[in-house]
Amino acid sequence: MKLRFGSNDGLGGEAQARLIPQARLSGPMPWVIAIMVALTVIAAAAGLSLRNTANAAAVALSGGITVQIVESDSAVREQQAQAAVAKLRAMPGVSAVRRVPQDEVDALIEPWLGAGSTDADAIPVPALIDARLSVGTTPRKLEQLRAGLSSVAPAARVDAQSDWLKPVFGAIQSLQWLALALVGLLALAMSAAVLLAARSALGSNRDTIEIVHLLGGTDVQIARIFQRSIGIDAMAGGVLGLALGVLAVLFLARRFSSLGAGLVDSGALGWAGWSLLALVPFAAVCLAMLTARLSVLRALRQLM
Repeated sequence: MKLRFGSNDGLGGEAQARLIPQARLSGPMPWVIAIMVALTVIAAAAGLSLRNTANAAAVALSGGITVQIVESDSAVREQQAQAAVAKLRAMPGVSAVRRVPQDEVDALIEPWLGAGSTDADAIPVPALIDARLSVGTTPRKLEQLRAGLSSVAPAARVDAQSDWLKPVFGAIQSLQWLALALVGLLALAMSAAVLLAARSALGSNRDTIEIVHLLGGTDVQIARIFQRSIGIDAMAGGVLGLALGVLAVLFLARRFSSLGAGLVDSGALGWAGWSLLALVPFAAVCLAMLTARLSVLRALRQLM
């Protein structure tokens, strides 16, 4: 890197001083920034995916209720289930009602109870009814449904489907905050690395900087050189880090998609999410250049 002063700088000629004798990608700075950007892309992608999963689950469960007919006598259970279905369809505000077939219920609990354990003579399994309300599920609405079903199905239990996943939503929210905290910590770590690199370059070229000052060079001109040098390093490291981060995100997305779980599939990133990830290297370059400029200017004031 060369510092050039022409006639516009008031020196009456051209003076050159080599301040940062470092070839591109030969020092540690681009690789440090590449690692920071890659980790930031992965953390940001995780946070965006969790947000998409939570939003999709909230939309899918909005207004959904489940009615369980908990009755040991199979004949009474079937009678109350049919009466509950008819009652729900006649209630205002209920947009859809579906009786869950018994074979689906048996298939859901068979992995835990084993084959044959769902027979009527073994363990009585509640009858399930899925319903959807045209408005959101509120405690008052649930109480109205329970009161309406109590006359035809005393064994009915009404629950909002969103209540089942409240612990899951809480865990997802915690993971989102964790991803945001990681992004912030990585930004601080990159700023610290740039600060140390700028201070080290200033210390190793202190004599040259003093000569430049004697030749008429200003602190702003010197800071611009360090800013440009670190900006180029940050750009190279940012592009490399983005490539590494995107490859890691695609690999993880493929692994999770093989699970075939609807809740996991809903977390796939759209074009908006990928656009935000593409902005990470630009943010890293701006942060690195700003940190370099401010740190160099402050250090130069202390030298004077």
